[in-house]
Amino acid sequence: MALTLTHARYQLLETFRIPMAVVGSAFFPAAAMLFFVVPFGGDHPVGATMATASMMAFAVMSTSLFTFGIGVAEDRAQPWDPYIRTLPAGPFPRFGGRVIAGFAVMGLSVLPVLAIAALLTEATVTPGGLLLGLAALALGSVPFTLMGLTIGYSLPSKAAIAVTQLVFFPMAFGGGLFTSPIDPPGFIETIAPFLPTRGVVELAWAAVGDHTPSAVSLAALAAWTLVAGLGAVHAYRRDEGARFS
Repeated sequence: MALTLTHARYQLLETFRIPMAVVGSAFFPAAAMLFFVVPFGGDHPVGATMATASMMAFAVMSTSLFTFGIGVAEDRAQPWDPYIRTLPAGPFPRFGGRVIAGFAVMGLSVLPVLAIAALLTEATVTPGGLLLGLAALALGSVPFTLMGLTIGYSLPSKAAIAVTQLVFFPMAFGGGLFTSPIDPPGFIETIAPFLPTRGVVELAWAAVGDHTPSAVSLAALAAWTLVAGLGAVHAYRRDEGARFS
């Protein structure tokens, strides 16, 4: 555990040495809150609450994909990475440290969304609902973390940036993070239940409001998590074999 925390501290120091990496993960969800939620739904308690949950899911998704997808690919390009992976401690302390650091950055990315919701909208939530919502988002970060690891261990850094963006934006829009959960556009209503973003945001909506998650969305979320997990394991082993065999 001590070694895992050491790796987490190292990852956080490395992240905070480039402040724009932290600012960037929080900027887009906060900007979406300011430009779309506050003027168009900020005075509606239920709508503002659900939209805040959506923007928090957006923040968690973007942080997970970019932190792990691009971060791992950039680490693999550094000479320090092969040395660390030859040490007898094994991969788990480093994985654990990276996950802890990722959760810390996720927490920072959702704080501006919460602040904007509290100060500029009529969103309301009980302390228990807020805790359940944060737990739902933590659970929902798992498939995107695994997707990020798959990308990071499969591709060089320049390719990882492009692929992460190609994965991120269609899933965010297609999953319905920027549309109303009550009356979404027809094409969003058709494809959203099969994307992991929808399962995550439906869990968040259920935690903070009167919403029942769709069984299809939850099954799709579980399936995406399984596939992404298998992809991450395969990518790591393939990279290990290619570089150290």
